[in-house]
Amino acid sequence: MNIPFSKRMVAACFGLVFVAAASAAQADDWQYELTPYLLAAGMSGTVGVRNVTTEVNPSFGDIADHLDAGFMGLFAAQNGPWTLSLEGVYMKLSGSGSHTRSGPEGIFSLNSSMDVSSALYVAQGSVGYRLVDQATKLDLIGALRYTQVDADADLVTRVQPGVVFPDGGRSASGSEGWTDAVIGVRVIQPLAENWSLLGYADVGAGGSDLTYQVIAGVNWDYAKGFTAKLGYRYLYWDYADGGTVWDMAASGSYLGLGIHF
Repeated sequence: MNIPFSKRMVAACFGLVFVAAASAAQADDWQYELTPYLLAAGMSGTVGVRNVTTEVNPSFGDIADHLDAGFMGLFAAQNGPWTLSLEGVYMKLSGSGSHTRSGPEGIFSLNSSMDVSSALYVAQGSVGYRLVDQATKLDLIGALRYTQVDADADLVTRVQPGVVFPDGGRSASGSEGWTDAVIGVRVIQPLAENWSLLGYADVGAGGSDLTYQVIAGVNWDYAKGFTAKLGYRYLYWDYADGGTVWDMAASGSYLGLGIHF
């Protein structure tokens, strides 16, 4: 069941939580980090727009071939046990594909072709509180994750040598956005001087029936004010509303550079 979130409700939740966390810290003790990163992700699952539904399973190589534009970044501010962070992901993709099926004894064949373009936006605002601050560090995370999918699909079915099958042309376009409340934990375990392991997991729902995320990585503080980050990320959504379906997982390796100031 989907629980509706209005834009005003989302903004109010962000504002109340961030103000509460900020008021608990001294203004002159904030430390900041900006991390641009690349996510070598593949996606698999089911996507549907206005009841035009298809299975997708593109690898990162396929996405890179059809990536029109993309941006990923994280900004975090820490003060004592509190951490506030904002993360954004944007990808615009386009591509096409076709499939041919032959009739009995090759008398005729059907050819289906589809042109698809889509844009994916993910924005997450998080508040973290450090429960354990020893050699091993443990943070409790509360967040709101906003996801928006814009898609256009054109499907044409032809009987070779080129006759359009009756009612064989279908087009669909649409835009859907939803917000999920998630809760998670983050663990940082030191390995050696300037090296540490990162583990993160969250789960939630609200606008979608279910969303969850798992991250495992290694961080290297190779110079003062700079941290190299390498790891693996898995993010899943189960969303359906009317004729729109986004039952999708994005997973793959990431590489980032944390800049501290």
